[in-house]
Amino acid sequence: MPLWIPITIAAAFFQNLRSALQKHLKGQLSDVGATTTRFFYAWPLAILYLVGILEYSEASLPGLNTEFWIFLILGSLSQIFFTFLLIWLFSFRNFAVGNTFSKTETAQIALLGFILLGDRLSLTAIVAIILSVFGVLMLSAGKAGLSFSNLLRDITEKSTLLGLASGFFLGASVVLFRGASLALEGENNFVKAATSVAFSTTLQTLLLCLYLRFREPGEISKLFRHWKKAGMVSLVSILGSIGWFTAFTIENASYVRTLGQVELVFSLVFSILVFREKVTRLEIGGMVFIIGGIVLLLFFRSG
Repeated sequence: MPLWIPITIAAAFFQNLRSALQKHLKGQLSDVGATTTRFFYAWPLAILYLVGILEYSEASLPGLNTEFWIFLILGSLSQIFFTFLLIWLFSFRNFAVGNTFSKTETAQIALLGFILLGDRLSLTAIVAIILSVFGVLMLSAGKAGLSFSNLLRDITEKSTLLGLASGFFLGASVVLFRGASLALEGENNFVKAATSVAFSTTLQTLLLCLYLRFREPGEISKLFRHWKKAGMVSLVSILGSIGWFTAFTIENASYVRTLGQVELVFSLVFSILVFREKVTRLEIGGMVFIIGGIVLLLFFRSG
């Protein structure tokens, strides 16, 4: 089994957990403050991870060239925008519609990866991605009690546009971070990914803290006051970031994100078996499409 597969599944699990924990901070912190919890306590952990990888592999820090910094800075800003928009969505009464459309990031990653990095996809991989995106839309809509008519009716709503924008910035951050890692010299993908994680997390923490210091005085004090919850968000966030960055460095980002959607399937199955929750036909159909896309991608794609 290729190494990027178990790494991706682990990263998807931590991402789901981080989103759930972050949602609980809504109301206790501002939107930007809640966004900052993703990075605030994570940067020392990211640096420790980089130091540990360098020591274990007996490697030196890769040279940080201009191309790396351009990709890293743009990727860091894109990830901040994505997190902020996703948290902002929770404020809307019909946030479920926007959240559903935010799941289109895989298709956007495929397009941006081709434009920015020249990442090419086989025809089979393209079909697999389309199937999985369609499945995610079905599953998310079913889980939120929506129908496709609801989605089409609310296509011009502010929450929908925010959802699409958050999906775009997530896709952009993924492709840009992959570009940052690939810009570094060396053959050790773990070292390159760890370098990108450490510098991006530190940069994002600095940018967000500067914003909070001058635009939202007192918000940083709240981050210290809620250190247990914020610290847990940062911990699962950095674990997820390490997984995503490593998988992106090894494999095409659109493949990684497509496989990462398996966490939605796990979540649905868990709800059925453990909580005995009823599921709609739309959810079951979405799960079938996601699994079909993943199977097609992993076992039948070429190139």
